Amino acid sequence: MPGHQTSNMQRARLARLPATITALTLAMLLGGCVNLAPDYQQPAAPVAADWTQTVDGKNIVAAQGDKKATQPAADEIGWREFFLDERLREVIAQALQNNRDLRVAALNIEKARAQYRITDADRYPAISASGGLSASRTPAELSSSGRATTSRQYSATLGVSSYELDFFGRLKNLSDAALETYQYQIETRRSTHISLVAEVANAWLTLASDRELLKLAQDTLASQGRTYELGLRSHEIGTVSGVDLASQEASVESARADVGRYTSLVAQDLNALNLLVGAAVAPALLPDSLPQTASALLGTPSGLPSEILLRRPDVLAAEHTLIGAHADIGAARAAFFPSITLTADGGTASRSLGGLFNAGSGSWSFAPSINLPIFNAGANRASLDSAKITRDIDVANYEKAIQTAFEEVANALAERSTLDQRLTAQQKVAAANERSYKLSDARYRNGIDSYLTALVSQRALYSAQQTLISLRLTEQSNRITLYKVLGGGWNEQTQKVAESGPAAVP
Repeated sequence: MPGHQTSNMQRARLARLPATITALTLAMLLGGCVNLAPDYQQPAAPVAADWTQTVDGKNIVAAQGDKKATQPAADEIGWREFFLDERLREVIAQALQNNRDLRVAALNIEKARAQYRITDADRYPAISASGGLSASRTPAELSSSGRATTSRQYSATLGVSSYELDFFGRLKNLSDAALETYQYQIETRRSTHISLVAEVANAWLTLASDRELLKLAQDTLASQGRTYELGLRSHEIGTVSGVDLASQEASVESARADVGRYTSLVAQDLNALNLLVGAAVAPALLPDSLPQTASALLGTPSGLPSEILLRRPDVLAAEHTLIGAHADIGAARAAFFPSITLTADGGTASRSLGGLFNAGSGSWSFAPSINLPIFNAGANRASLDSAKITRDIDVANYEKAIQTAFEEVANALAERSTLDQRLTAQQKVAAANERSYKLSDARYRNGIDSYLTALVSQRALYSAQQTLISLRLTEQSNRITLYKVLGGGWNEQTQKVAESGPAAVP
């Protein structure tokens, strides 16, 4: 039957396709047999085993909180668990949704992923199918038959173009290096996430502190204004000297200057917070003063092992760069060896479209090539040397990342160890100055002392109150800093939601 005959003819044509296609498949399976990249060994951490520090023979990194073994590490606590103020939680959530730096970090992951796919695709053959028609007409005076002739040729082919057999792992190592770049971007995104949470919290608390300082300056201005008005009337009847009146006026204007200064700072703080959030923060979410408990810090016992720094995203990012440098060395070494490239195609060709798949219309081509580097003026050697030097630089950068992380934690712990003592002392200073001012003011009003004594006491109280507010901000910021430098803010919950897209909010 005609259909059966055509089927047999096609099978016969396919059977006659060259064995080179099978050879090509075998070569693909054999590719990448040798990997010339050096084995990666994680460098030893160039820091102490823990953060124990002594000053004048005393341990200044005392235990913070509970020492139970079941206590979770900071990087296992999500920011929603760490920050207790609901307004602050909402502001952080908006920042994670709208912040442009975080959005760019997420897009860089997608870009690195696409670049990795491009690089990895070079390891596999690119197979393409094509069909074509070639037609030409020869005029009579140029034709051997003396008549004008027209010729046509139809073709259909399936081919592999310029496929490199990766015997020495060059393409594999380039793919591995691209993969490490992708992993680097993932860790960079994590680091940006953690830093953003800390920056937003600190900006929110700084705004709270400056608003509290502004309120203190406004109250001081109002109080000094009332005192000055009384002094002015008393001066008119001769019971207050001109010196005391001038001192009162100076105190009023000093408080007025502080009101202007803190008003400007509050506006700048709000601008900084809006920039971090990526949108205007609703007034209902803004603090009027420092919360007594804006954050909760997990206990950090003394002797906390420094190995936890190896889990910090910035350290992991540096390590991925280092691993990628090892793959680059393997690619540079492979350049010293021959490279084999295959180009092959098989199909059919015919003068007529109807005869394209007839028996005997099969066609094929096979064009292997080999490139053996002989002389390139030392370019390959220089490329390998550059890759090795880059690896050494990345080792130093990785060690520096660990050292920097260690210093950040050590500094935060050192400050933490004295903050309670400083806060207690400053609260007592403020209370003592308040008593001193009340007594001095009473003595002045009863005519026992001059206004200068009361003014000195008032200024000391004002300064002590300002210092106390600033120290409370320092204490809160230290909690956040310690949480950040220990890798806090990225637990399973936040990771799952963050990986779902740049606009997701955990």
